[in-house]
Order: sequence, then structure tokens, then C-alpha cells
Amino acid sequence: MDEKRRDRDAGGRARNARPRDGLGRPLPYGSTGIARQPEGVVRTPEETVREAQRLLDAGMPFHAHEVFEDAWKSGPEAERELWRGLAQLAVGLTHAARGNATGGARLLRRGAAALGGFASARPYGIGVAELIGWAEELAEQVAREAAPDRGVDPVARAPRLRGPVR
Repeated sequence: MDEKRRDRDAGGRARNARPRDGLGRPLPYGSTGIARQPEGVVRTPEETVREAQRLLDAGMPFHAHEVFEDAWKSGPEAERELWRGLAQLAVGLTHAARGNATGGARLLRRGAAALGGFASARPYGIGVAELIGWAEELAEQVAREAAPDRGVDPVARAPRLRGPVR
């Protein structure tokens, strides 16, 4: 395949068709990768939380971010900041796991800030206040221990969306 030609989906939109690893990094064409989450899936909030937690527990925060992104784009306006903040936490963990301390810390902090308006509530049983604390702590850790060749373990550092955060 011509590496300079952009992949397009059936609608003609640019869409990278390269296979991805468990952290969402593109692999060379022809490699075996991890199946991406289908885009545009409308789930109930319960299904969103359950699927995202499954992916986080499996060490696939990039894929969890895609689940949250679907909820952010399809959910009610009043909840968009909740789902956007959760997506940012997941992609922050993704960057931290890839060894990108600067990007990971930045996105973890941005996600925590986005969730601030939900901190006193537990929408859909999500421990927002606990997640904010988890994100701020992890952001400090990755910023302090920045090493481009060493990321955090995404399974060990995966948060619990409901209940105590690890």
C-alpha cells in the first residue's frame, strides 16, 4: 500500500486503517493487531461504564477512551462533560502507559478538571471524586518519574469507575 495515500472510510473520511496494538499505537500494515472499538455505538450509560471498565481492566485504555467518546458524542448535552472527562482520563492513561509523561499528565489533569462539576455526585454509580484524585495522583507520578522508554503499567494503574480506585 502507498504509505503516503490516506486511508478513507466508506464515506470518504480520512480513517487510518493500520492495525493497532493494545495501547492504540499504529502497527505496520499487514501486522496482526487488536481489533478497534466500533465507532458510533450508542450504549446505555450502564453499558458504557461496563464496557469501558472491561477494557481498562484488560490494559486497553485507548479502547476505553473510544467507548467514552461514543457516549460523549451521543449522550444528552448535560452529560457530555462527564463522558468527555472520562475519555480524557483514559487517553491520559494511554499516553502514560506509552511513556509519554508530558501528554499523559496533561490529559489526566484536563480530564480531572472536566469532571469537577460532577465531583459531588455519583452519576451512574461512577466515583467521580475518587477518579479525580486518582488522575491527579497519577499525573504527578508520571510527571515526576518521566522516562520516555518506560510507561506505567496500564493494568496495574487502571482505575475502578465504581467503588474504590486502585
